Amino acid sequence: MNHTASLNYIPTDIVSVSDYERYAREALAYDVLEYINAGVADDITLDRNRIAFDAMSIYNRVLNNFSHSSTQVELFSGRLKQTLSHPILLAPVAHQTLIHADGEIATAQAAAALNIPMIVSTLASKRLEDIAQHAGPHWFQLYWQPCRDANLELINRAIDSGYSAIVITLDAPVNGLRNRPQRAGFLLPNDININLRDLPQAATKTLNPSDSIILNGFMSDAPNQDDLVWLRQQVKLPLIAKGISHPQDAILLKKLGFDGVVVSNHGGRTLDTLPASIELLPAIRTAVGDDFTVLLDSGIRRGSDIFKAMALGANAVLIGRPQLWALATAGALGVAHMLKLLRDEFEITMALAGCSSIENINAESLFTRQA
Repeated sequence: MNHTASLNYIPTDIVSVSDYERYAREALAYDVLEYINAGVADDITLDRNRIAFDAMSIYNRVLNNFSHSSTQVELFSGRLKQTLSHPILLAPVAHQTLIHADGEIATAQAAAALNIPMIVSTLASKRLEDIAQHAGPHWFQLYWQPCRDANLELINRAIDSGYSAIVITLDAPVNGLRNRPQRAGFLLPNDININLRDLPQAATKTLNPSDSIILNGFMSDAPNQDDLVWLRQQVKLPLIAKGISHPQDAILLKKLGFDGVVVSNHGGRTLDTLPASIELLPAIRTAVGDDFTVLLDSGIRRGSDIFKAMALGANAVLIGRPQLWALATAGALGVAHMLKLLRDEFEITMALAGCSSIENINAESLFTRQA
């Protein structure tokens, strides 16, 4: 593997997520670093994710009562309800043994130490069952497979291992234009997708010479509405669709019986020039109503970013790249420390913004410049 040995302590000058990014630049080979840090094409969406958060301002509020304070959030409803101590989850991030020898096992141990749910990727480089043994709360992220029986096998393995929700990623039926890793010469190891071994395979399609491998090949294997209806019938756990950017898609998924969506541009890794996820959030919240679980990822780097997402309608957020930077720097210890930094920053932001509980965080917490 391309990773170097991580530290067994937290350097005293690591006090924020950006410090972990700085250390990861020293710890990782250049091609691996480009693979995890790059967006697609010209990195316009990647950059927008941060620009949009940084452009938002929070009011400092005073004289509020903090005698009864809480960061607890509830996701979903009825028998499916899940309670989080903070509105933070680890996003599904693939191929973590590229970063650290223990890969997703170390990340699971860190998340468990802070009781933060970890969403485990189909493309994890450790077995779903082995990750589950080290995890606290854990969800499974499904990349749709061309054969329905393969999807059912993955889901059943996850359910048997105690995964408590299923997240299907819908925004990446084909890879985006990952030009930076291409320029760096990055290639995935052949054997890294351990959870895709020995799955049932769909019949091989024959394309005509005039057919597009993308439009007639890959896209013909992408899930359609009938597939999602079938998936809903197989899954009794909370079912969440990840990679939603348009309000009409969110409305349709709610009608299909999904329990939530993740507003996401895949960290800028699918279609360049997409809006920032945080810019997409308000319209999607309005479209699905207040009683539907809406999560957000892409661009979270500070506890204040979490606060801004909550103010605009998110129930919780997913943390992506920072877990890799922390994992590269100091393994499980680094990931746990990174999560604690974000958790503490979020609580400080709540305190200074005068919000004693999640219910107090709303659009009025944010400053809007008048025309």
